[in-house]
Amino acid sequence: MNTKLTLNLNKDIIEEAKIYAKSHDVSLSKLIENYLNSITRESKKATAITPLVESLTGIIPSDVDERSEYRNYIHKKYQ
Repeated sequence: MNTKLTLNLNKDIIEEAKIYAKSHDVSLSKLIENYLNSITRESKKATAITPLVESLTGIIPSDVDERSEYRNYIHKKYQ
């Protein structure tokens, strides 16, 4: 169900958003709806931490350089 919403925004931002929406073949309303959907979906995902993940939090020290460690592992593996 769609509901009408009135927003007060900077005129220049509205014009730029209209240009962006037109260049991507989407309405300004749909563009804003998609944006609001994405930010509310992200906040829901962030709160859904499983007990297993929670129990593993903090096991790896924060000063570990994962990329360096992985490079060293690969280097040793294929020597």
